[in-house]
Amino acid sequence: MTPALELREAVKRFGGAAALGPVSLQVAAGERLALIGPSGSGKSTALRLLMGLVAPDGGSALFRGAPIGPGDWERRRQLGYVVQGGGLFPHLTAAGNVALVARQLRWSEGRVADRLGELAALARISPELLGRYPRELSGGQAQRVSLMRALMLEPEVLLLDEPMGALDPITRSELQRDLRAAILALGKTVVLVTHDLDEAAQLVDRLALLRAGRIVQVGSLATLRSAPADPYVTRFLEAQRPPPGEA
Repeated sequence: MTPALELREAVKRFGGAAALGPVSLQVAAGERLALIGPSGSGKSTALRLLMGLVAPDGGSALFRGAPIGPGDWERRRQLGYVVQGGGLFPHLTAAGNVALVARQLRWSEGRVADRLGELAALARISPELLGRYPRELSGGQAQRVSLMRALMLEPEVLLLDEPMGALDPITRSELQRDLRAAILALGKTVVLVTHDLDEAAQLVDRLALLRAGRIVQVGSLATLRSAPADPYVTRFLEAQRPPPGEA
């Protein structure tokens, strides 16, 4: 079966230096996978290649078996993208941010309103907040609106780039719980970028651990723990564990 997303010996360079690769990775349709690793390991670069936001300098990035890149607007609409901090346009209301592309595609106002209502319920956000501007929203509310925007066009794939990295612990925990419920309800292909192993374990089934632009190991958390492919895997996992007495 053709993977939903794939990197084949993909390489990405910035300023002549390799930020990623060569990397090969497949994400099956309906799979939930996390790209994990420390800062600078290439997680976000891999995600941007998978969604066609940037083009590889070597190898290929594929969506449903065909190359995808920055100019593939129609196919990229099948990929919903959530960034850290929400990435909302400050001059638009929350509803205006969510419905922006749908209105550009000439959706009827009735269809827009119906979809906004569905997504507000899914993201657990009060409909009255949709009339507010981003500056009037909390960090958690902005992330929920960003999730709604990513899902507005009913994409096949949801990509999340450290969506909860800037939130306080309580808000983060609440959003993780609600995001897991939404992901399970939708049944979509999901790729999550995070450096937080606990967050990854809550939201996905399979992990791809990166280091210095290369994939060290891909597998379930149980596999990484019981059969690490490299000593670095064990060091990374142990560094995520709470100190004795704080578990």
